[in-house]
Amino acid sequence: MDEKFLNPYNPLDTESRIYSIWEKSGYFNPDNLRGKRKGSFTIVMPPANANGSLHAGHALVMALEDIMTRYQRMRGKKALWIPGLDHAGFETQVVFEKKLEKEGRSRFGMKPEDLYKEILNFTLENSKNIEAQIRSMGASCDWSRKKFTLDEDVVEKTQQTFLKMYKDKLIYRGKRTINWCPKHQTSLSDLETKSAEEITPFYYLKYGPFEIGTVRPETKFGDKYVVMHPSDKRYKNYKHGEKLEVEWINGKIVATVIKDEAVDMNFGTGVMTITPWHSQVDFEIATRHKLDTEQIIDWRGRLLPIAGEFAGQNIKEVRAQIVEKLRSKGLLIRVDEGYKNIIKRCYKCSNIIEPQVKDQWFVKMEPLAKLALKAVHEGKVRFIPDNFEKIFKYWMENTLDWNISRQIVWGIPIPAWFRGEETEVGIEKPEGGGWVKDPDTFDTWFSSGQWPVLVTGFPKGADFKKFYPTTVMETGHDLIFKWIPRMVIFGLYLTKRAPFSVVYLHGMVNDETGKKMSKSKGNVVNPLDLASKYGNDALRMALVVGNTPGMDLALREDKIKGYKNFANKVWNITRFVLSKENTGELDKKLKKEFDSLAKDVTGDMEHYRFYIAAEKIYHYIWHRFADEIIEESKKKPEWNSTLYYILENSLKILHPFMPFVTEEIWQTMYNGGRMLMIEEWPLTTK
Repeated sequence: MDEKFLNPYNPLDTESRIYSIWEKSGYFNPDNLRGKRKGSFTIVMPPANANGSLHAGHALVMALEDIMTRYQRMRGKKALWIPGLDHAGFETQVVFEKKLEKEGRSRFGMKPEDLYKEILNFTLENSKNIEAQIRSMGASCDWSRKKFTLDEDVVEKTQQTFLKMYKDKLIYRGKRTINWCPKHQTSLSDLETKSAEEITPFYYLKYGPFEIGTVRPETKFGDKYVVMHPSDKRYKNYKHGEKLEVEWINGKIVATVIKDEAVDMNFGTGVMTITPWHSQVDFEIATRHKLDTEQIIDWRGRLLPIAGEFAGQNIKEVRAQIVEKLRSKGLLIRVDEGYKNIIKRCYKCSNIIEPQVKDQWFVKMEPLAKLALKAVHEGKVRFIPDNFEKIFKYWMENTLDWNISRQIVWGIPIPAWFRGEETEVGIEKPEGGGWVKDPDTFDTWFSSGQWPVLVTGFPKGADFKKFYPTTVMETGHDLIFKWIPRMVIFGLYLTKRAPFSVVYLHGMVNDETGKKMSKSKGNVVNPLDLASKYGNDALRMALVVGNTPGMDLALREDKIKGYKNFANKVWNITRFVLSKENTGELDKKLKKEFDSLAKDVTGDMEHYRFYIAAEKIYHYIWHRFADEIIEESKKKPEWNSTLYYILENSLKILHPFMPFVTEEIWQTMYNGGRMLMIEEWPLTTK
């Protein structure tokens, strides 16, 4: 017996050495796996944002996806796990802007090309750190196939998709209301904003013969249309298009009566004025009736000259003064201080979103959403847990056109050119003078949405032919709105096939009290710190056992410590078994008992019940094998070969969950001549 077993198991002395052995073997690459392989298993790693360190959620991703990959590899599949990193567009630029602020600099004072280079260097440096962290967690992904969303081929194919969609009339450029962040100076999709109910004052104002209401008096300077429902009998004497002279904030104006069914007759007085440039509903009314639109608030959240004496002032700072002027002119009727209002904010800086009208590129979502709904209806894409299917369908049935333009430098350039009112799409500059390149970049979801297609080498790559469609997409349940729908629609649109057949959604990893981790709360748990203290095997087990798909997990340090003790228990079991000669006949009853466990575990693994499989293995090894069988074997030397049988096969079924300690034991048992990660799963051929 090797003397190392005389000491407790030490993960710090083991893990980096074992990972190096795995990586040098080349078996992370399915092309190098031995023997005849029956089919393939492919999983694409959700590309981590290359702007910082991995967090507890990433640790769960690595654990679950590595469990799947190691299991399928041992089941005889060509198991491919493709790693990748995401440039993460807006999110990374926000992180970098904070860095600039600390240095007393701003991106608005930099040349775009200089800013891009600095963010690229920042990202590449972070990428090295993130890759090292992924390795430390035991991820058996194929590093020879790693991809970055700004790789040259990824950029080219992303732009080609844009050109194809434009040709197919699925992408258009239009002047529409968009979500604008005044701080970061970019448009955002609805998914990049957060909405919450807040208590705000509601102002009732006199507008000629009408009473109107608003939560935003600072937008009202340009209001020259008064709108009411055509069926509202209270205003039957007012005709559509009728002109009225009214006293307003900065003097008399001519107002036009508009009748439109969008007005809620039961809200307030049933009359409203509209500010088409700064409201989606108002913009739609103005579009229907071909009304003028005028910008009141500039891109930095300051009032424009139309606001008279308030021009140039920040809307938040000047609101009280505007209200006071309305009061002094007798235009303020009353104020409701307890009005419940839905406020939309930037999800990164929490500044209030300003609706603005801007020419942007949009994807027509309805025809693409129909493709996704059809695939789910036909069972080509299924969800674990299955209740997320309803959420996915609801999202696809109520989808809005997607604004894919971002006013940031950090991203993939949109291949379009402008000359006056003319627009040309194409990677190369059109012939003739005067053409200006579109300065905008793609929303990061436009490239990451194509990820399963791009990383497998669509359309002609060897991997695309062998490994697409992929098998499963494992990611957080919060991405059911953001990433999952985009991957499904892009896969179906580009390849006519769904990019994966199973969507496995895990919950959020919270602190030990179940609260969401945040830096402001000081409750962020660094998975690397926990792993260095207890070992990655222990962290993986703590993340998986009891973690039902789709449900949030409270990560407790004592739970991780408990699985460190379990790793040491497996170590001690091995020491005892190896102290015996491998002699005697297999005990049929004990063998049948273990084989039954292995069969149950295999069923759980096949149906993605990893949380159940891990717990069954844990209880069998600790309570049945160690506490009962080994204790009884001390009186039954004829059980020696049975002990070896149970140990070897226990190591196999435990390996996907605790790969480091099991591989270290296996390597020692066979003097490095055999590698556990490619051993055959128990009962595979039985």
